Amino acid sequence: MEHMDEKDLVKRILDGETQSFSLLLERYQRPVHSLIRQIIPCHEEAEELTQDVFVKVFTSLDKFRGDCSFSTWLWRIAYNTAITATRKKKIVFPDVDDVRLTNLPDESVDELLEKMDNEEQLKCLEKAVDQLNVEEKTLISLYYTEDKAVTEIAAILQLSPDNVKVKLFRTRKKLVILMQHGKR
Repeated sequence: MEHMDEKDLVKRILDGETQSFSLLLERYQRPVHSLIRQIIPCHEEAEELTQDVFVKVFTSLDKFRGDCSFSTWLWRIAYNTAITATRKKKIVFPDVDDVRLTNLPDESVDELLEKMDNEEQLKCLEKAVDQLNVEEKTLISLYYTEDKAVTEIAAILQLSPDNVKVKLFRTRKKLVILMQHGKR
């Protein structure tokens, strides 16, 4: 699969080589589950949603137009599936005052987030990430965990690259505020 172009693989699957879908599944199952798990904390529910994503991908493979990479298209389906699940549960996330975000100096954000070297700080960061809303968690996961480029995140979330940059910046600030609040 590493050397096989994804668009060619999709074409082969659509031409009847359905067993080739297992190559896509092998490659993307773990990262898709990881993304969904960032949004949906329940392991069993995340597993179920991951399966749902791949069923949706398989049944709508003929709708993949190739105007973006296959992985971007897949991530969009995974994100939308997880979002739909959270909407059904009406999960409420804490909000941070815009004034606090604006007043937090950029240097303190960089300082705190770059010094994540002890277990206590990492646990505090994990708790803060758990308090982020779905879009914020997804941004953090795609950018820091999955190492996606801003342009690809923009395509997945259907935002402009500039909007992604602003949201990432604000989310980093929100994480710092949530971490400071958690220490009190």
